[in-house]
Amino acid sequence: MLNFETMSPNDLRAKIRAREITGPTAGMAKGYTQANLAILKKEHAFDFLLFCQRNPKSCPLVDVTEIGSYTPSLIGNEADIRTDIPKYRIYKDGVFTDEVTDIKGYWEEDMVAFLIGCSFTFETPLLEAGIPIRHIEEECNVPMYKTNIACEKAGVFEGPMVVSMRPMSHKDAIRAVQITSRFPGVHGAPIHIGDPAQIGISDIEKPDFGDAVTIKEGEIPVFWACGVTPQAVAMQSKPSIMITHAPGCMFISDLKDEKLSVL
Repeated sequence: MLNFETMSPNDLRAKIRAREITGPTAGMAKGYTQANLAILKKEHAFDFLLFCQRNPKSCPLVDVTEIGSYTPSLIGNEADIRTDIPKYRIYKDGVFTDEVTDIKGYWEEDMVAFLIGCSFTFETPLLEAGIPIRHIEEECNVPMYKTNIACEKAGVFEGPMVVSMRPMSHKDAIRAVQITSRFPGVHGAPIHIGDPAQIGISDIEKPDFGDAVTIKEGEIPVFWACGVTPQAVAMQSKPSIMITHAPGCMFISDLKDEKLSVL
């Protein structure tokens, strides 16, 4: 049986391109950064770049392609952003219209791809510190929720922050804050710990994206800003087209996690 955890990013991307991997990528290519994706036409690219700059917790940029280029040269110079993600979502005028395994048919020559840091990156150091990651244990997608926290508006783009959630003991939550604070380039420290209602989440068992996970007795939910935020923003801002990764189905880059860590 193949061990996706120890496989190289290039080999994993080849399997994704061949449709041998079509689901969530959590736990794959241990030590390498995974990235969220948002693709827009040139007319909206500057506004979105500004949106990311104003919302670095939700949208920490790790690469932006040249106009018309489908190669994220800083983090995967042999990659093709049109084929190397397990599943993509297509939003047209703010409406989710399709989920596909390749976007060659949607690609246009004036498109710009934004690669956004992913919280999967700091899961390896959490695991190494002995902190369990429930969605990995339960072999499902991380739960993600829309919140009542408004992002800073930029041009046409506005909308709510999306968060990912990992249940932990109180002790592990404190350690997780310390560990993830070292990774500001992939969302950094949690934005909320405890009562989900305080950030507008009415039912923790019904995530807006991803899968519900078990919260054991004595555990509390810990929430991080999430790179699925652009999908909620697309629904509200309604650009003519936005192409994103399907939640949990990330771009596996050649960038080592340690490059995004600060001491």
